[in-house]
Amino acid sequence: MTKLSRRSFLRTTGMAGAASLASPLIARAQSDTIKIGGLHDLSGALDSTGVPMNQVFQLAIKEINEAGGLLGREVEPVIYDPQSNMSLYSQYATQLALKDRVDVVMGGITSASRETIRPIFHRYDTFYFYNTQYEGGVCDRNEITLGTTPAQTVARLIPYGMNLYGKKVYTVAADYNYGHITAAWVKRYVEENGGEVIETEFFPLDVSQFGSTISKIQGADPDFVLSALVGTSHLGFYRQWAAAGMKDQIPVLSTVFGAGGTEQVIMTPEEGNGIISSFGYFEQIDNPTNKAFLDKVAAEYPDKDWVMSEISEVTYEGVKMWADAVAEAGTTERDALLEVLTSGKTYDMPAGAVKIDPKTHHAIRDVYIAELQDQVFQIKENYPDSPPTDTQMVCDLIENPDSNEHFEISL
Repeated sequence: MTKLSRRSFLRTTGMAGAASLASPLIARAQSDTIKIGGLHDLSGALDSTGVPMNQVFQLAIKEINEAGGLLGREVEPVIYDPQSNMSLYSQYATQLALKDRVDVVMGGITSASRETIRPIFHRYDTFYFYNTQYEGGVCDRNEITLGTTPAQTVARLIPYGMNLYGKKVYTVAADYNYGHITAAWVKRYVEENGGEVIETEFFPLDVSQFGSTISKIQGADPDFVLSALVGTSHLGFYRQWAAAGMKDQIPVLSTVFGAGGTEQVIMTPEEGNGIISSFGYFEQIDNPTNKAFLDKVAAEYPDKDWVMSEISEVTYEGVKMWADAVAEAGTTERDALLEVLTSGKTYDMPAGAVKIDPKTHHAIRDVYIAELQDQVFQIKENYPDSPPTDTQMVCDLIENPDSNEHFEISL
């Protein structure tokens, strides 16, 4: 995948002025355009995920403008490349809120990036959409969260795997808050279904060699491996797993594999066949809205080298749902938009029906389980209208609208 530096990307999209830090801070006022911020990793460790998100982000804005814009004005994207660097995430989030005075921001990939920028947008009342599958637990009135949570995916994936393969599970996960919290959810759902997590290992994002861990898994002999590994380096686990002859001995299920849209393309069928994942979107969803969406993406990006994933499709959802709320409310003010978004309105999206839970500001959405075969995910199960939380989630933004927390489950 082509890597674009922040400078070259802004130049190619005609937004070089967004790179300036020299302008003084001014109060938000109506301008000739409605500004929407994009904060995705266009270079760095997660560019293979961030570039597709940004391309679909721009496609949604293009469609809005071709239909006449919003409130009689053009929608202007203001895009920065944080380069998978938390310091740059913080810098650009502050700039989007205070200098660019954008009306809304779509951005963040990892939970670390979200927790870097979310407090900034909350502090400055800059409306924020987090469009990424994550570990759950955010309770923030200023954030709309559209990606799936463990209560939607892990809660289905674990019993599915246990019914197929058995009750002993070995977990491998990324060594940051997403991996740790997801591993805790895995343990909970395994035990609730009468199983046992016999080992949990965590790996920094730059680790690419897994030989010793594969040997440990062989010795432990679980019924299946649950992977919450993240990023390009961690693809080494799947490749080395197949090379060691383990792929046909112990199945692998994942909460992450396929999330970025490039994994199944990069890996050969010999390496990837049989991996089972759960998300709120797969390209193979069979409905007219998804077909039309994929046709538009193919026309706009004929040379793309990635597969549409939940993270990218949900980014498209975020822009479209925000725009629909602006049109209905007749304003870009956050509180008015929240009234529309949390009213119970159902949105017909490529992924299926989506609506916002007013208590948590997370999405109620269809969830799917799929198995990779010959670089294509084959959908095995569909769970319509899956709620984003379970009984342990204490977020209630109706009763406590000033909440600004990230609730966590511990191992």
